[in-house]
Amino acid sequence: MRDPNAIDFWRGLALVTIFINHIPGNTFERYTYSQYGISDAAELFVFLAGWSIGIATHGKDGTPEPALTSVLRLLSRTVEVYRAQITTMALALAMIAGTALALDNPLILEWHNAGGFFADPIQTMVGFVLLTHQLGFFNILPLYVVLIGIAPAFVLLARRSRALALALSVAIYGASLVFEWNLPAWPGEGDWFFNPLCWQLLLVLGIVMQGWHREHAWLRLWTARLVPLGVVIVAAGIVLSVWEIRPDPLLVPDPRLLFTFDKTYLSPARLVHFVGVLLAFQAVYRLVAPRIGPVARYLAGLGRNSLAVFSIGSLLSLGAQFVRFQTGGGVFVDCVVVGSGLIALGVTAWFVEWRSRRPRPSSSASR
Repeated sequence: MRDPNAIDFWRGLALVTIFINHIPGNTFERYTYSQYGISDAAELFVFLAGWSIGIATHGKDGTPEPALTSVLRLLSRTVEVYRAQITTMALALAMIAGTALALDNPLILEWHNAGGFFADPIQTMVGFVLLTHQLGFFNILPLYVVLIGIAPAFVLLARRSRALALALSVAIYGASLVFEWNLPAWPGEGDWFFNPLCWQLLLVLGIVMQGWHREHAWLRLWTARLVPLGVVIVAAGIVLSVWEIRPDPLLVPDPRLLFTFDKTYLSPARLVHFVGVLLAFQAVYRLVAPRIGPVARYLAGLGRNSLAVFSIGSLLSLGAQFVRFQTGGGVFVDCVVVGSGLIALGVTAWFVEWRSRRPRPSSSASR
């Protein structure tokens, strides 16, 4: 397994933040960085996915791997993420149904948009398979499936011109904001919570920036010089969040999504704030990793095994919601559910790597 690095560290931090924030109302939610800015861990997770794709589709010397290899690699990952989404959704539905039975409370069947499945399982099952019907708190992986699925097109285009790939991505993003394009939900009403037409910009930005950062010293120099700008943006985000300053969607001019803090459409304010976070914290890992060795290794381990950790974390957060619902919550309950969940995430990462390290029996031994 690769040694701890900044990408895995920050991805691990994003996973921990998502796990905690998916237990609404818990004591530790107020201490996550998502509570002190316009953007949150979802932006970081998607951007790092793009950055990782940029690394994975190139050799150690920076030369691009064969185009067909990159396409097959990304399509294989798409299938892997899709399989994780279907499995996780099935387990989540079983948990909701089982809890409703155990507590003799049919209202639990309505949690997180699950009511449609139990009321009309035939259509909704098709919607689950098509990713058009999503449970609340289980809607990041469908976005990830679409983004990894379209990544080969942007990877190959970026090899010809990174500027062109980024321009195309920005054009799709801008048109989606202006005309409010989104993928429809089905069989229910509405649209996707995470609009892939907008969130693809973060993935492409990660792919393109990774290449430019690897090849151009001037970019590394300027990102270092822009740290103060990032700090100012982060400070402004803290002020806006703490004082709950938000533009009123009914009062802003058209196209309104350009001026709101909308998460579904990744509005420009969230994007600018996230870029500020990148600039402000770009050198933090090098400074803190030697001083928090065990924590850095723990977070990097989560980041190395992000798909398994995210899937288990989603189920654990749902279970924690049930526990808080039944017990009424409180500091002690929150310490138990969050603490045991963080341990379980670490065990999940360890188990995935343990399986990878296990020597496989030879063909003669298996016979």
